[in-house]
Amino acid sequence: MKLADYVINTISGYGIKDIFVVYGAANGDLIDAFVRNKDTRYVAMMHEQGAGFAAEGYAKISGKFGVAIATSGPGGMNFVTSIGNCFYDSVPCLFITGQIKTQYMRPSSDIRQVGFQETDIVSIVSSITKYAKLITDPNNIRYELEKAILIATSGRPGPVLLDLPINIQKAQIDPTSLKGFKENNFSKIKNQSIEKGVECFLNDLKNSHRPCILVGGGVRMSNAHDELLVLARELAIPCFPTWNALDIVCSDFEYYGGRVGTYGGPGRNFGIQNSDLLLAIGSRISGRITGGDPHTFARGAKKYLVDIDKPALDKKYQQLPFDVCIHSDAKFFINVMLKKLNDKNFGKLKKYKNDLDSWMSRVKDWRDNYDPVKKEMFKPSEYVHPYSFLRILSEEMTNDDIIIGDCGGNIVALNHAFKTKTGQRYLTNNGNSPMGFSFAGAIGAWLASDRKQNVVCVIGDGGFNMNIQELQILVNYKVKMKTIILNNHIYGITKAFQETNFQGRSEACGPKGYNPPDFIKICEAYCVNTMIIDDGSDYEHMRQQIREFLDNDGPIVCDVNCHEYHTYDPKIVGWSTPIEDMYPYLPREEFYLNMIVEPLEISKDPPLPSIHESQE
Repeated sequence: MKLADYVINTISGYGIKDIFVVYGAANGDLIDAFVRNKDTRYVAMMHEQGAGFAAEGYAKISGKFGVAIATSGPGGMNFVTSIGNCFYDSVPCLFITGQIKTQYMRPSSDIRQVGFQETDIVSIVSSITKYAKLITDPNNIRYELEKAILIATSGRPGPVLLDLPINIQKAQIDPTSLKGFKENNFSKIKNQSIEKGVECFLNDLKNSHRPCILVGGGVRMSNAHDELLVLARELAIPCFPTWNALDIVCSDFEYYGGRVGTYGGPGRNFGIQNSDLLLAIGSRISGRITGGDPHTFARGAKKYLVDIDKPALDKKYQQLPFDVCIHSDAKFFINVMLKKLNDKNFGKLKKYKNDLDSWMSRVKDWRDNYDPVKKEMFKPSEYVHPYSFLRILSEEMTNDDIIIGDCGGNIVALNHAFKTKTGQRYLTNNGNSPMGFSFAGAIGAWLASDRKQNVVCVIGDGGFNMNIQELQILVNYKVKMKTIILNNHIYGITKAFQETNFQGRSEACGPKGYNPPDFIKICEAYCVNTMIIDDGSDYEHMRQQIREFLDNDGPIVCDVNCHEYHTYDPKIVGWSTPIEDMYPYLPREEFYLNMIVEPLEISKDPPLPSIHESQE
């Protein structure tokens, strides 16, 4: 058997139905192998970055790993952003690059290049992959392929890369004689300390008056989303999702406490900031959650952190040192706690739950009273208010639908305004957060879905420009996804950043230096259906337009005119500001009324952040 056939057949054996590719001479044998495999197919994307983004979307929706294949040289280098996406968001993906024949590869790093389109892609991506390997011996292919896939899908998931020279792809191999990779080569997590950590937390819970759970994307990666909801109901305490977990703890969940971080959201962070016991599961607790002064985050709480990534538990690496750090897969930890809750030693918690009703009620009051979407946003206006539009969109989408957000101002507006429903999938890329992810990512998500529900991409005009060429995929593969362009004709979040840091000089972000094209004409050139929503004078009429958009049977792009909107509130202004102290500022009396735990002196005027702070 040709080695290239073995690679495609092996991947197919894992149940991967779609593999995203861009053809080139150096991966020709791999692409040709699809002809002899009837269980998987290639999806020929227009750009390697789009192929990588699509593989990420496929992985996130399918629950399997994604696969993307590129040629050597520039093909592999175009994967770098996509690989970074998967690395920082912990997404299992296998990236395969073609490489020139081994006889033409440079013999030493002292030589810049020998073969045409020769690039040491393994060295380039080594810092953003869990594993990267150049294959030079055909007899190692089974071992390396099985090893790469296991590494990608084990522990904290992530991307891997295999680099296959042309002559290696063409090599004839005997699959029955190949050595495999044994899973027991991996060291296992020692579970002795997990039970102790659970018992410690439950004992603290008995003495807690304001406990809460912070839920991160690691809960989804460990397939523990259902167990997490069971646990939350057992404990009856508020749950706060990070931006990677908005489809785990949804807006309609009875113990949903609101959204947290530097851009706040429902509740303006008052719930988590007033807690006295915090359990964080599957979250790396980034600066986007804590704010620039991490020690002000949940400052009155004893803090527990559960993570599969052992270095993240080392206090010397933590921006915010946690009191108790537990090395565990989220699913295993949750199941241990559910078992402990049924033990007689912790049976008193059943009675104790009733004492938390007033705390949960207060968190809900904060969540509902401090909704970023306000009544005045629905007043008639010349252009569309994105918050009002997105709130209506969330009301009209169903529990089975999938929504994919991009980055920049549009993802802030989406996370502020969109109310998720249990059963929905809601995803973006938060760790790397590149403009243009959601359009190609939604293609992969649609292909991984059962194709009976709506798959909606929300993107800004800047992001849509980044991968606009993938419109052709909607036509070529009859991908019936729906795309919303929140078109403010500027780089909105960048413009807001410049107004704070550069005395209002808006260079290169519009209208000076940047101006988007007529997207409707471009989409029509690709033979994709379009519609325009540009009237903010009647939001009930807008609701009808949104229904028409969602009911469309086929790919459609909707251009929503949010002309120059770039106000994304509430948010912290100033990197040393605690996250409850958000702009626009509350009256001083109202602020102190909401802070139970050591309220810090708030600013009368917005402090200026450092010019090094990035809002992107």
